[in-house]
Amino acid sequence: MKKTIYYIFLLTGVVFLGSCEKDFLQRNPETEISPEVFFKTTKDLETYSNTFYGADYNYEDLNSDNISSYSGAGELDLLMEGGLDANTVGSSGWNDWSNLRKYNFLLDNVYKASGDPAEINHYIGIARYFRARFYFSKLARYSDVPWYSNVLKNTDTALYAPRSPRAIVADSILADLNFAVENIKPAQGNKTRVTKWTALALLSRFSLYEGTFRKYHPELGLTASANQFLEACVTASETLMANTDFQIYNTGNGAKDYRDLFISTALANNPEIIQWYDCQRDLGIGNNSHTVLGWTWSLSNSLVETYLMKDGTPFTSQPGYHQENFIQVFENRDPRLAETVAYPGYSPTNDDKYYISKPNLGGYDQLKFYPRDPELRQGWNANYNSLPIYRLAEVLLNFAEAKAELGSLSQSDIDLSIKKLRDRVQMPNLDLAAANANPDSYLATRYSTVSGSNKGVLLEIRRERRVELACEGLRLLDINRWAAESCLVAAQQGMYVPGLGAMDMTGDGVEDIAILANPNDTAVLNGLPADLKQNLARYYLKDASGKDNNFYLDGNTSGHISFTRYRDNPRNFEAPKYYYRPVPLSETVLNPQLEQIFGW
Repeated sequence: MKKTIYYIFLLTGVVFLGSCEKDFLQRNPETEISPEVFFKTTKDLETYSNTFYGADYNYEDLNSDNISSYSGAGELDLLMEGGLDANTVGSSGWNDWSNLRKYNFLLDNVYKASGDPAEINHYIGIARYFRARFYFSKLARYSDVPWYSNVLKNTDTALYAPRSPRAIVADSILADLNFAVENIKPAQGNKTRVTKWTALALLSRFSLYEGTFRKYHPELGLTASANQFLEACVTASETLMANTDFQIYNTGNGAKDYRDLFISTALANNPEIIQWYDCQRDLGIGNNSHTVLGWTWSLSNSLVETYLMKDGTPFTSQPGYHQENFIQVFENRDPRLAETVAYPGYSPTNDDKYYISKPNLGGYDQLKFYPRDPELRQGWNANYNSLPIYRLAEVLLNFAEAKAELGSLSQSDIDLSIKKLRDRVQMPNLDLAAANANPDSYLATRYSTVSGSNKGVLLEIRRERRVELACEGLRLLDINRWAAESCLVAAQQGMYVPGLGAMDMTGDGVEDIAILANPNDTAVLNGLPADLKQNLARYYLKDASGKDNNFYLDGNTSGHISFTRYRDNPRNFEAPKYYYRPVPLSETVLNPQLEQIFGW
């Protein structure tokens, strides 16, 4: 998980060609294959395209408002505390252009292969899918980026090209994905490889992203063209939705069906899965999904407050909701909450040894993606739950949002999309007319740019998206495309603490932890049995010398867990500048034509 923890976007790590090891640029890829010798058959194309695949899953939302974290080591923290510029920005977002070179290498040499033209076009489609995905992550981070459609050599003047305008890059991504959809085979193996349906899923995601980004970011000057991308999203989504091989996974087991999407040993037969990452002990392919639970972060109070009550009413409309304790928060809620956040009474060992959440992380420790079977948790890079890469639920949400943004959403559209997600966990359906008649004020304060006759339903779709897709790596992309800076300005908090002293965190009526002012202030524990006091996990607001620890309570001796880093380093968001990242200074020195944009 370390490879993704402190970077802002979920898509595959991306790289800059301009950092330019010139000898590398002109030699053949890693294996030093010669295209004249190797690219002869469609089998060669298959073998080479297999090198495109990697660990493309995501199981966290770090750097977004879904996380409460005290470390302050993320890029977003650096950005909003004024410490990020072209000199300090990480280079990982700009210096992985060798991946692009692999895709273009196939496209440059595919004409040498003989065989069935449809089969050849299939592998061209695969390469163009990966190129589109590569450039999607570049576009999301930098907006304008140089577009390279061929392998470059160190004699190419294009090595020192300026950024291509966003409109050109986006249209090129769209063209690549349209070709991929038309030419990649519909099915291949057990859904661990890219198919036509994978390309449609990415087309749905990208088109929604670009359409809404253009709509909510007038600084681009592209607002007038937003709808063409939203319409492309609807078309791609509808095509996938019409394929009866894909269905929302709903066997009638409620929350367990939702859980099984993220902790199963195999997903080949799950009808919701469009593409997945297969982790197998026998093959030595594992992941680090065990790190989601109480490692260095918890989930945020704002995420927890977003989940509805079981009857479909907002949690935030309940009297006194903001002061409910850890156990009360989970009562009568959307079942997806307890599948995402470690709930009172959860046992990692499936017995009466309960997990105790960590208040110094925030208290709402992430449970989603944590392998429930201890046999699947064998250590670092040795967890063997298989992981979704694309699933139908996201496509349904893309469809509903795009239709709402276009002003064409109907109740029947909701029934085809949102209803299916809520039916799985036995939640009431979303009512279009009721949502628009009474927009939720809690959501409206977070998404202040939403307006118009569909305001209420758009807010509810954003709620549903945050809840259904929590911890799947899409949240920061969503915040950025919606220009929802208010979600990022406020430092995230953790659970509510009614007062200093001992607390029951497991729901069994026995205190498990104690939050104290300092190690010497134990008077609040007087009256507890000696053995209970001895076994309490103790957390202090200050150490014995009076120095602040990493967290405090926003009401002094009670309140929500907050983090001293954010109190001592006020956050600020400069729009539109902070919706983009600067190109590293070292790259602009190598290529002076790489001008910075939007204030950088």
